[in-house]
Amino acid sequence: MTILTKTDKLQIITSHQRSIEYSKYGLELDILQENAKSVSNQEEVSRLEDLVDEADRQLAALNAERVSVEAIVE
Repeated sequence: MTILTKTDKLQIITSHQRSIEYSKYGLELDILQENAKSVSNQEEVSRLEDLVDEADRQLAALNAERVSVEAIVE
């Protein structure tokens, strides 16, 4: 049994989502910067794009958890 309320859980999920969104945006800026170089490192761009994809998967998992928590009847 948990002492966290539905609202508590949703706030925690939102906090995690926001953190991932900040990180994802930072990665997107890193890609932009790398591509702006006169000679960009395509391996680095690919690595950063993989990290953006990872962030998207994490956000999808958190969205699924949000749906699950929202279905809780208190």
